Amino acid sequence: MSNVLVITQPKPGMDSAFSDKWGSGVCDCTDDVSECCFACWCYWCFACIQSRNYGEPLCFPLLDMCGGVIPPITMSIRSSMRQRYGIQGSMCDDCVMTTFCRPCVWCQMSREMKERDLQIALVGSRHIQM
Repeated sequence: MSNVLVITQPKPGMDSAFSDKWGSGVCDCTDDVSECCFACWCYWCFACIQSRNYGEPLCFPLLDMCGGVIPPITMSIRSSMRQRYGIQGSMCDDCVMTTFCRPCVWCQMSREMKERDLQIALVGSRHIQM
């Protein structure tokens, strides 16, 4: 039997003091102009970085190029984010938004992660030296 050290744990959905709505709209680019410019000029780089920030593989959004008209990866990450943060919405809304406003959706998800992500500290945990 081998000992396996788990470095990261998946983030569970949790109740919070935040609203059950998105913190900003899809077209609220003035909330973070630099990110929206980055998403506009270098969309794939921006999407990959945000995917990694969300805890998914770095190049995961590149699979959207294989999905046809509807981007399956962007849609699944948006749906996952709604579930994680308790945001109201539907798969139909996610489908429409990701199909027609993909860069803006990634900007919205980026703003939401910045606003809602909380660092979790383990109290009483021991540091293990390797």
